[in-house]
Parts: sequence; structure tokens; C-alpha cells
Amino acid sequence: MLNNYFKYRQNKTNFKTEVVAGVTTFLTMAYIMFLNPFILSGEFAGAEKGFFDFGAVFTATIVATAVACFIMAFHGKTWPIGLAPGMGINAFIAFGVVGGMGYSPQAALGACLVAGILFVIISLTPIRAWLINSIPKSLKLGIGAGIGLFLAIIGLEIMGVVADHPVTLVTLGDLKNPLVLLGCLTFVAIIVLEKMKIKGNIIIGIIFFSIIAWATGLAKFNGLVSAPPSMSYLFAFDLKAALTAGMSTVIFTLLFIDFFDTAGTLTSVANVAGKVDKKGRVQDIDKAMLSDSVGTVAGAMMGTSTVTSYVESGAGVKAGGRTGMTSLVIGVLFLLCLFFSPLATSLPKEIDGAALLYVAVLFVRNITDIDWNDIAESGPAVLAMIAMPLTYSISNGIALAFIAYALIKILTGKFASTSPAIWVIAVLSVLSFTV
Repeated sequence: MLNNYFKYRQNKTNFKTEVVAGVTTFLTMAYIMFLNPFILSGEFAGAEKGFFDFGAVFTATIVATAVACFIMAFHGKTWPIGLAPGMGINAFIAFGVVGGMGYSPQAALGACLVAGILFVIISLTPIRAWLINSIPKSLKLGIGAGIGLFLAIIGLEIMGVVADHPVTLVTLGDLKNPLVLLGCLTFVAIIVLEKMKIKGNIIIGIIFFSIIAWATGLAKFNGLVSAPPSMSYLFAFDLKAALTAGMSTVIFTLLFIDFFDTAGTLTSVANVAGKVDKKGRVQDIDKAMLSDSVGTVAGAMMGTSTVTSYVESGAGVKAGGRTGMTSLVIGVLFLLCLFFSPLATSLPKEIDGAALLYVAVLFVRNITDIDWNDIAESGPAVLAMIAMPLTYSISNGIALAFIAYALIKILTGKFASTSPAIWVIAVLSVLSFTV
């Protein structure tokens, strides 16, 4: 029955290979069930009032991940993709929208829902191809790297390696703190495991050093299993608050990051899976994009930040995954983790921060593909990279980069050859600073 639907034999694979591929991808992205609630709840800041509830987000993360994977499995059935709440986007929601702008979690979920619906519309129309082809590669890469640096400063702050300073703004933290040292060792271990090509390096590093913290009394172990926390954010989105002028830049930022992150991830996985034809076109990308966008809508309804395709899916593809059967396995494995919320609350924040810092490295490494020989392309890309962590805002970095890019094109006589999409986004960016 499964072969008749997924046609994995036709795709030169089999049931066992698809299951192994699903397990492989699951291990590489399982960290999100711990890291997403940690970030959205503001745990590192002492769970300040106004942030998301940890337990509710833990359950929502797992359910939304499973639902999105099932959508990809049964609609985009030729794609072995794992989906989950996106890193970078969750930090933007927590520290930019809720913590920075003062919106409620319900309003933030409303913005995620609106961005998801717009993504669905784009995925069903020719706008999809127009947007993918309109945004310069340098800006896409620069924004991706900027998100990485934004995650890096958050990760270092959570670890305690970086602390605030009244004069220099930031300074070195307390490296004599045993938990800070454990966090640093966790980061090193995750890198070493990656270098040794060991699957699940992030989750292995988190669990191993957390056990050391529990055993030495540096952190409290709250237990292993229990009934799943209630999904108190289920259908709790506030559309009225989301559909305001102040939220327009938030929605645009969510849509921009999700759309191009998804397009980049799918293209990357397609290259590994051999789904790119001789003309450079990706086979069935429309089904994958639609599945991803519907998964985003589902995630907002479940009560978590934007769900997106994970580049870690490449691990499963390398293990032989070629169909939606891989996605189905990933979704089932996440559902089985619903009962591990006590474990999630037991992880020391310094160790969670180390995992976030590692994810930041994965974002930043794409800067090698920026055209450094053309300062008109690399300049705005670097501006996006440095503005995001220094303004503590992904949306500010994107806006400044597009404004600078547009001005450079005008002043260098490239107005006519520049896509209209650039001018539209640049004008919207200016309005976001002035309105």
C-alpha cells in the first residue's frame, strides 16, 4: 500500500531505506523540540511575563512539526523533507515582536498566520517564480548570514559567554562559572561530532552535557516523561492585532524569511536528491512550496512560530530517502516525543545556548557564495549581516539592506536593470522606519 502511494521502488529506494532516512533526519533536527520552546518562552531571561508558555510551546512544536511533515508526505510525496518551526524566525518572534515591540504571543501568532496565508497564495500563483528570480543572490545570502549572527549573539548571551556592559555595550561573561564552561564544551563537542560525521550531533551534545550538569548538581533534573502539557495556544492567534499598520513589517519579515529559506532549502535538497533537470529547474517544487506554506498556517494554528523546511533534510536524502515516506517517519517520531516535556525543562540554558550557537554557524557559512568582487552587491549584504545583531532585529537588518541596495543601484545608473521587487521592498522598508 505504501509503495503504491509513495512509489519508492520507482524512485530507486525501498521501505527500509525510507525509514532509515526518516530516522536520520529526525536525529539531526530533534533539537528543535527543546530549543524552540526555550527561545519563545524567554527562558534565558528568567521567563519574563509576556513571553510564550514553555509547556504549551513544547507541545505545539511537536504537533505542528508532525502535521507539517504529514502534509509534505501526502501532498509533496516526492519530497523527503522534514519541517519544523524555523530557527531565526522564532528568535525574531520572541525577542523582536514580543520582547522588543511588546506584542502579545497571540498577536505574534496572528502575524505568523497571515504570513502563512500570503505564502499559500504566492505558492499558488506565478508570483512565486517572480519573487525567487527578483531578489539578488547577494541579499539572500547576506540576510541568511545576518540571521546567523543574530542567533550567535543570542546564543552567546544565553551561554553566559557575553554579558552587557554600560560603556562598551557587551563584554566577556563569567568564564569561571562551571555551567558556562559546560556550555562552551557542548559547542566544541557538537562541532567535533559533526566533523566525525556522526548523525544527531546536536541532540547528542545537549543530552550528554546535560547529564553531566545533573549528575554534578549544577542543574536540576525534573524527570523524563509525563503527560503532554496542554496546547493553550491552539487557535489562540489574534488576527485583529496582527492586521494593524505596526504589524505590516513583521508580517513582511516573516514572509520574506520563510519564503526564501524554503526556496533555498528545497533547492539544496533537490540537488542532493537529483531532482534538478539539465535546465536547472527543480522538479515538483510547486508541491513542496505549497506543502511548506500550508504547514506554516497549521503551525500558527497549533500555537508556534513559523514552520519551514529544514536543510537538515539533506542528511536523510544522503541516507537514501527519496519520497514522502521519509517525511512520514519524521512526523511519527516527533509525535512519540510528546511525553518528554520534563526532560525539556531540565536542560540547562547554557547548554541550549551552545546548540543555538552551532545553528548560527550553519547560517553564517553561506557568506562564501557572496560576490565579493562587486562592492555594490556585497556592501548591502554585509550591512544586513551586521545590522541584525547590532540592532537586535532581523527586520531592521532586512530593511536597511534593501534601502541601501536600491540607493546604490540608482546612484550607479542601474535603475532600469533592477527588478521592480527591489523598489517595492525598499519603499516599504522606508515606510517601516517613518510610519
